[in-house]
Amino acid sequence: MKSLTLFLALIALLCLALVRLGIPSSHGDGEPLTLYCAAGIRHAVEPAVRAFEEETGTTVHIQFGGSGSLLGQLQVDGNAADLYLPGDQSFLEMGRAKDLIAEILPLATMRPVLAVAEGNPLGLRTIEDLLDRDLPFALGSPSAAAVGRVVKTVYSELGLWTQIEAKAKVFQPTVTELATSLQIGQVDAAIVWDATVAQFDGLDLVRLPELEQKPIRVSVGVLRQSPRPTSALQLARFLQARDRGRAYFLAAGLTPIEGDAWSARPEVLLYAGSMFHSALEETLHSWSQREGVDLTRVYNGCGILVSQMESGGSPDVFFSCDASFLDEVQERFDPRVVLSNNPLVLICAPKNPLQLKGLADLARPGLRVGLAHPKQSALGRLTQAQMEKENLAAAFAASGNLKQDAPQGDFLVNALLTGALDAAVVYASNAALAGDKLSSVALTPNAIAEQLFAVRRNNTQSYLLQRMFDAATSDASKEQFSKLGFEWRIGEDPR
Repeated sequence: MKSLTLFLALIALLCLALVRLGIPSSHGDGEPLTLYCAAGIRHAVEPAVRAFEEETGTTVHIQFGGSGSLLGQLQVDGNAADLYLPGDQSFLEMGRAKDLIAEILPLATMRPVLAVAEGNPLGLRTIEDLLDRDLPFALGSPSAAAVGRVVKTVYSELGLWTQIEAKAKVFQPTVTELATSLQIGQVDAAIVWDATVAQFDGLDLVRLPELEQKPIRVSVGVLRQSPRPTSALQLARFLQARDRGRAYFLAAGLTPIEGDAWSARPEVLLYAGSMFHSALEETLHSWSQREGVDLTRVYNGCGILVSQMESGGSPDVFFSCDASFLDEVQERFDPRVVLSNNPLVLICAPKNPLQLKGLADLARPGLRVGLAHPKQSALGRLTQAQMEKENLAAAFAASGNLKQDAPQGDFLVNALLTGALDAAVVYASNAALAGDKLSSVALTPNAIAEQLFAVRRNNTQSYLLQRMFDAATSDASKEQFSKLGFEWRIGEDPR
């Protein structure tokens, strides 16, 4: 079994070396990074980090220790490291709850197992074998080692932890020390990670059903206070990448995830309806700067954006003004997520001197009206649909009052501000930008657009784009959306 694992690991590392041939170095900023890493996954992380240093020119200092001990150090000094890689993601969640961790990138999974001497000479098969035969065994310290924390959780649920804790001969702060205790004969068994056993000669493993059901996710977190977040995220992406770090985790006996394709500086093409510009631009700029991404934003009427896609445009992400436009290109994207609603409003001069009350008033004789173009924008399409619902379309067309149609609502706002129009129909977010320079008249409750987010199907940057979505739906982003008149709504589209 170990021979097969070693063979597969060598093949994976050979493929990685072949992929990297001819790739120019992408040098870092010259500032070293500090990574706090669980000792139990040293065999995977250390060679991966050295490969990162070689490829990027960024120096990385690694401090190994128990997951809990390292988190304790970070709680004392959040500036002590740039990245934290514990043996179990639960430690990262604890760090995030204390506002220490910003981003979390999953890397691989491990399972706790019972480690025994090679060939299992004592014939151990269950945890009861250890307890009933009163054999000396070692456990990880629940407060310091991720494996200890997991073992305590599992056996506490089964009502066995008190008995196991009382009979354990040795508690160690790291899985490396646990495996060493077994290897030198200090104990007859130890509960460690399956990946740990693969790293030590003279050891075998016994899989225990109760522990098999508890695979542990190994992830890396970027510290919120890191002064080098862009370099730190680059290292995190390298460790996660399917064509970089994955091979090292596989070689060390872990089960790696299928991460993103590696790029020292990823490129992302984003299409977004023009209504999103004021709500999203600052957030997207900050995200791309922190992440180290070349983010190309194309803001326009959603009808125009859909036409560009049908003509060959292939955005990685589409922020759609309304569900109707995403419907036209849904086959290109993964399932959509609803972000917000944006009501349509009628805008006019301050204090509404013409006493406009709704869409029916737009057919008044001599009124200069601006509407969005029904084929170029969601705003225009929704406005037209609403007029038809209220049986107003024919009367408005006959009035001759349409003086301007535009691909975007902000064009209509500007036209009204300059006195070229008496009234226009725009989104609440368009009107909010004008402040008290205009008056807004609410329309019927069903005059509303639904904004959605979708990621291109079969993309190779799923985790990166998920972090973009996390930024776009953060509390700070929600505040900006709400300030502009959007009605915040996050959830899967039921259709």
